[in-house]
Amino acid sequence: MSILHRARFTVSAARLDQLPAPSVAEVCFVGRSNAGKSSAINVLTNQKRLAYSSKTPGRTRLINLFGIPDPIEPDQSLGFLVDLPGYGYASVARNTHEEWADILGGYLRERASLAGIVLLIDIRRGVTDLDRRLADWIAPTGRPVLALLTKADKFPYGQRVKAVFAVKKELAEIGALLAVPFSATHRIGLEEASAHIENWISPKVVP
Repeated sequence: MSILHRARFTVSAARLDQLPAPSVAEVCFVGRSNAGKSSAINVLTNQKRLAYSSKTPGRTRLINLFGIPDPIEPDQSLGFLVDLPGYGYASVARNTHEEWADILGGYLRERASLAGIVLLIDIRRGVTDLDRRLADWIAPTGRPVLALLTKADKFPYGQRVKAVFAVKKELAEIGALLAVPFSATHRIGLEEASAHIENWISPKVVP
């Protein structure tokens, strides 16, 4: 069983200063609203409703931490999956956009325990201007990135390969970038993504 399957809700925070002090490895999930972030977290953890997606675009504004219990000390966390607020809906007020930018940028730049970043990109939309803005925050941190090209079941294999190439080219400023076609409903790319995230949280774990 994947260690990710043991993930459980730990805490929500509206601001960075409400987060617990950095300790064990954290893997954050970030992506444009409606890119399939909640679905990806749920299928990776083999749970139906660990992460919630709001029916109202841009409504989910909290940072949610899901702890992975240490098998040796179950009351301690081996690491955390971090669900960052989605971004990118024009219907949301500008001041709220800037507030999200502060939270996202601040977390990516300052969180000492951040081990890796999972960037969700809708394979049908490709890299948007907002994704590039996010890449500008990520690149200086030197953190490795796993780009999950969600809804990959909508494309045949050849188009998926082209999409991976395009994402790598457009986000070249992120040095350590792995792009993987992914589908929560068809479980495309699930094993590869799981192994990558597990290794960030616990490098001694062999998938």
